[in-house]
Amino acid sequence: MAIIITDECINCGACEPECPNTAIYEGADDWRYKDGTKLSGKIILPDGTEVDSDAAQTPISDDIYYIVSGKCTECKGFHDEPQCAAVCPVDCCVPDDNYVESEETLLNRQAFLHNE
Repeated sequence: MAIIITDECINCGACEPECPNTAIYEGADDWRYKDGTKLSGKIILPDGTEVDSDAAQTPISDDIYYIVSGKCTECKGFHDEPQCAAVCPVDCCVPDDNYVESEETLLNRQAFLHNE
């Protein structure tokens, strides 16, 4: 499953640089599939959707840091645990029950994002 940042977030920013997929963004910041990945140009996502990896996407939150679930791998393929949760001083980086995914799915996403 992906990780979500709850509204207890104090906007400290400790989580953002820890994400190996650049899936964490400051509130109100646009995000892109290409950010922190090897994706470029038009791509087909694992769900079959075609997107422009360079195109700005609408922020998921305007107020607090947020995690793009389609880029989150729970740090699988990089670390033994989600690094955002490990460094969060208020424990607001928690599993997202809306995006329950297998380890295989997360590892496949990691490979997709980084062209491995």
